[in-house]
Amino acid sequence: MSAPIQLPAHSLVVEGAQQILATIKADLEFGAFRAASLEYSEDWQCFTGFPVVANWNLETDSVPLFEEGLRALALKAAVHALTKDERAAEIPIAVPVDEMTHAMLAQAQLLTRIAKAHGISIIHQTDQEHTDYRVGGYTTECYRLAWGEPPARYWMDHEEVVRRRGVLAGLYESIGMGHSGREHQLSFATA
Repeated sequence: MSAPIQLPAHSLVVEGAQQILATIKADLEFGAFRAASLEYSEDWQCFTGFPVVANWNLETDSVPLFEEGLRALALKAAVHALTKDERAAEIPIAVPVDEMTHAMLAQAQLLTRIAKAHGISIIHQTDQEHTDYRVGGYTTECYRLAWGEPPARYWMDHEEVVRRRGVLAGLYESIGMGHSGREHQLSFATA
């Protein structure tokens, strides 16, 4: 069994995350990165990430969710900068926010160039990520100190996400989409 992860003091993470976020936004390629991330919308077909947001609307939710994704990546990068531990840096992130980070990470060359130019380590590995975010936990406290209250629309407790995914799964099943959109029996044969 591995040793428990030691997380740095909230105040240290906050200072680093604020600086990382400001540095990323000041980079000359940030505009292109932002535009590319928001244009990724044609491929945003996840059935269980964004749709857990009540009354989800790509047009109105993508820009504020992009900011939340940036903040999440900045928090994770700040933890990594302090610990040099990728496991520690995978702090809990809410599912919709994590989904947005995937859209951002898909802009690999832009994000890599921005991060490399400033010595920032962008941390994300699916098999190590934690989407079991809980309001009031470590991530929440760091976020609150850095930017105020996390928007509850996107930063929802893991249990609420699980409940909403159950609602979605039932609806998907009713139209023939099994395992929350991961399978179906449609042959797409022409009539």
